[in-house]
Amino acid sequence: MITGAQAIIKCLEEKQVEYIFGYPGLAVCPIYDEMLNSSIKHILVRQEQNAGHNANGYARISGKPGVCMTTSGPGAANLITALATAHTDSIPIIAFTGQVAKDLIGTDSFQEADIFGCTQPFVKHSYMVMDANDIPRIINEAFYIANTGRKGPVLIDIPMDVQNQVMDEFEQCEQNDVQGYHVPKYASEASIKEVIDIISSAKKPLICVGGGVHLSDARDEVITLSEKYNIPAIGTMMGIGTFPSTHRNYFGMLGSHGKKYSNYAINKSDVLIIFGARVGNRAFGNPKAINKSTTIIHVEIDPAEIGKNIPANVSVIGDIKCVINQILEHDINLNTAKWIEELNAEKAKYIFDHEEREGSLNPKGFVRMLSLAMDDDSIYCADVGQNQIWSSNNVLMRGGRFLTSGGMGTMGYSIPAAIGAAFAADNKQVVAVCGDGSFQMSMCELATAIQYKLNVKIVIMKNNYLGMVREAQVTSFKNGPSGVWLGDDLFDICTLVSAYGIPGEKVHSLKEAKSAIDRMLKSEGVYVLECYVDPSEKSL
Repeated sequence: MITGAQAIIKCLEEKQVEYIFGYPGLAVCPIYDEMLNSSIKHILVRQEQNAGHNANGYARISGKPGVCMTTSGPGAANLITALATAHTDSIPIIAFTGQVAKDLIGTDSFQEADIFGCTQPFVKHSYMVMDANDIPRIINEAFYIANTGRKGPVLIDIPMDVQNQVMDEFEQCEQNDVQGYHVPKYASEASIKEVIDIISSAKKPLICVGGGVHLSDARDEVITLSEKYNIPAIGTMMGIGTFPSTHRNYFGMLGSHGKKYSNYAINKSDVLIIFGARVGNRAFGNPKAINKSTTIIHVEIDPAEIGKNIPANVSVIGDIKCVINQILEHDINLNTAKWIEELNAEKAKYIFDHEEREGSLNPKGFVRMLSLAMDDDSIYCADVGQNQIWSSNNVLMRGGRFLTSGGMGTMGYSIPAAIGAAFAADNKQVVAVCGDGSFQMSMCELATAIQYKLNVKIVIMKNNYLGMVREAQVTSFKNGPSGVWLGDDLFDICTLVSAYGIPGEKVHSLKEAKSAIDRMLKSEGVYVLECYVDPSEKSL
């Protein structure tokens, strides 16, 4: 005899789940009770949204779906932002939510919320479990759906009486197919031939790498492709880290907040090969501005993304890793020396801003200094706002990972994502960089980092404003800053974190920052570095 709650834990153990990031409540108590007899470790967050961000960071580093759990009603509702964040960036998460008993659904009972209905736009798939005997099949399907094709979050909502229901029998479900759900792997030979023919005739070919390259674990393959045929590459924000920043063929991040020479490359190319990018407005701005004579090849696992925002001359449906290997089987004779020379000439015009500021820190120079001091395989988690733009444009990647909230732009992401990443990081350095606005959205998670003795470093760019919004208001609106002032030093960050027993220090210049970064990275446990940035500092 086995209950629904016992079946859930048993199924998760079979899936080799190590951690559940969550916040308990009455509607999930049967599951939590069974978790005590399990090898699975529960990580208690301080707010439910952060359980989803923990699972997000864990999934991106481990390559496995992250698992989170909340209670019904407000607990489940608090998770919605994290689900939307994961859905937009195609991050595999399994989210369990408790629900009131079946006979109470629809009665406005205590802590009842239609989380199944609420999350429909923000999940890849969702389930409401009405019979405990369905649990093995549903959990198996959920993991398969979340981590195949275009990856994403899957919600499993479980009424409390279903958790307590005694099952007829328990039989582990192992089938890896879902009726009506088909995952493409290899592209058709016809489309590969078309790709080869187009690339072969190109004079100015260009590769654009998106987050799908990471999700497909195709970093090595896309670098090999670039090197074998000597094709230059650029990347979206989610594609940062695919190429080492100093790779001879890599020309930075494109888009409205990207490098001028990256956007120059895309506008001058005659063949653009897009790997795993949604072609969102932030990356491509106005797609119609791309040269009309440019032939666009879009390689995607999700056919719905091809042609959605930009017309594609050639659509290639398949797993990016498999498709690149198919292309690499062919010999292509290209002479791109002059094209790369042209791009290097444009890149040489860029002047990196490493100048000291008067009484404040140069954030661009700081990000460069920090990333150079970090290990080659380290994990850099950027939040949202000006700190994200300073980070994405100036971080030097050498084999590690760059995590951020791309499509949704969720403030408060970096610290909980860094905590989740730390559980999968295998002792790699993990650094979260945020603004003082986003820090205050998730600073409660300092307690989580301390409780589980994590080695996470936190950098706070402090300017006493919601800097990105302030910059937009000053630049584009007539009346100046509105509703973005956080107050002048209302609290002392270093004093606050000291209450948790966390060491911290303040820096006001690049000169001060050099030794402070060294102390931070050499320290054990959590460490906070507060960097004073002038409010007028621009993101670009």
